[in-house]
Amino acid sequence: MHADPAQDGIRLQKLMAAAGVASRRVSEDLISAGRVEVNGEVVMELGRRVQETDLVSVDGVAIQLDTSRRYLMLNKPVGIVSSLQDERGRADLSQFVSRYEERLFNVGRLDAQTSGLLILTNDGELAHVLAHPSFGVLKTYIARVEGRVSAATIGKLSSGIELEDGPIAADKARILDRAGQDQTIVEITLHSGRNRIVRRMLEEVGHPVVDLVRRQFGPLHLGTLGIGEMRDLTKAELGQLLTISRAAKSADAGADISGGDAEDEQ
Repeated sequence: MHADPAQDGIRLQKLMAAAGVASRRVSEDLISAGRVEVNGEVVMELGRRVQETDLVSVDGVAIQLDTSRRYLMLNKPVGIVSSLQDERGRADLSQFVSRYEERLFNVGRLDAQTSGLLILTNDGELAHVLAHPSFGVLKTYIARVEGRVSAATIGKLSSGIELEDGPIAADKARILDRAGQDQTIVEITLHSGRNRIVRRMLEEVGHPVVDLVRRQFGPLHLGTLGIGEMRDLTKAELGQLLTISRAAKSADAGADISGGDAEDEQ
């Protein structure tokens, strides 16, 4: 005989308060106002009991009830490989995660010479969605390149170029500034997870990368986070990520997305 979900679990407003969404009283007000959904259905009864694994959203933005999950943003320095235990003994991410009790891992990769935004988490499902290129999560890079990039070259990056592993086009590309006598600062946004893709694209159009930073990953912005620093995601940032993840999983519920690990720009 199956347990009655109305009698099992923990009261919704209590879990919402424990997850830091709002106080229990405010959570009750949100529920009564019809602003809370559980597993896609609006819930208005205050006695509703839920599990930490239930999918809950407020005003359409997903929230995480499972307080054992951790989500961090790291501004990865140059010289650090995107691995938790590098087989060749190079400096890796272990120095950043060793202070945490949870077993954290990185979402996607940045190569040793690329700095910037890297997500660390113990949420495997979210990590899979964010890293897999089929879900189209956009990433924005700032590149300092050799030469003076022209508007025509930006047009070429946006319309598409041919690489050895097939055609590729930036979702967005623009010139930000000139640097010195013969360098240009370029911003490129794309969802591809192909290996070293930003570097290869710019090399192909005749502007090798001198310095590369990932500034944005989906809705997350590096902001003022210093090099080598890390912080927990805010509730708003996490809500945006979880909303993207759940929508993508729902849309692709019947699709096979297990075909190998995705790799970010390296």
